[in-house]
Amino acid sequence: MTSLAIMGLHRQGKYTEITGEIRLDGEDLVSATPERVRQLRGNKMAMIFQDPLTSLHPYYTVGAQIIEAYRVHNDVSKQAARQRAIDMLGRVGIPQPAVRADDYPHQFSGGMRQRAMIAMALSCDPELLIADEPTTALDVTVQAQILDLIVDLQGEFGSAVIIITHDLGVVAEVADEVLVMYAGREAEGGSAEEVFGQARHPYTWGLLSSMPRLDMARIDRLRPIRGTPPSLINVPSGCPFHPRCGYPPEVGGDRCRTEVPRLLEASAGHWDACHLTLAKKREIWARLSAGKAAEPGAELDRGVTEVEAS
Repeated sequence: MTSLAIMGLHRQGKYTEITGEIRLDGEDLVSATPERVRQLRGNKMAMIFQDPLTSLHPYYTVGAQIIEAYRVHNDVSKQAARQRAIDMLGRVGIPQPAVRADDYPHQFSGGMRQRAMIAMALSCDPELLIADEPTTALDVTVQAQILDLIVDLQGEFGSAVIIITHDLGVVAEVADEVLVMYAGREAEGGSAEEVFGQARHPYTWGLLSSMPRLDMARIDRLRPIRGTPPSLINVPSGCPFHPRCGYPPEVGGDRCRTEVPRLLEASAGHWDACHLTLAKKREIWARLSAGKAAEPGAELDRGVTEVEAS
């Protein structure tokens, strides 16, 4: 939802209203006209969508679609645009790019289609690249190749990259800054080192505890998050995570159920939205890091809960 809002792809209508601010190089995208957002989309900001097969038009060749995207923002001949498309396909690792540019999306494998989407997104050298689950439905080897490609191209083109993913391994591999979101709200944010090494939000603890670790002996079962994600139409009152959280008794009273926690910065560049005190967060995380159950009743709940990463 956030990425679509940045790209200006939400359908505006009688029952749709977007408020707030989204700034790209100081320019507000929410108040900008549709024509201005259209000028920026593809030129200064681009997006790699989750499913490349449905994002690419089945009736046009891959090369033709890259050529069209490039010519919209650049006053060049079709021949020059075709050469740009071939160059970009070669840069993203597609063999025989001059030949494959004339192929249709269904003639590409899943990994090749994702590479073609990356080539299209980067054809105009955007300043911001949004990648929505770029490794979905790809096998592990191809996933690693796509991630390496994005990192290499980010260094080559100098684009800022936002990666949306449920895979914590992907986050740890490529992210400098991490924002953990739950039910449409920021739960915790900071550098990847801080979030993975000094997590402060119960939802982040749940995500990290539900993943296997290689730096400690496997002496216990993984601790999945209890319950199920809430409906975004009917978000719980107070802290949206409180129905699945085991720590409201540590806070006391009905504060977790009635008061939405503010996003506070407890240390430089690291913030979270939780009513627990900083001392209590550090104490709980120390126990979790040591492989001990920190959540009240965690031992009783294992085996009947559900892993959910958002």
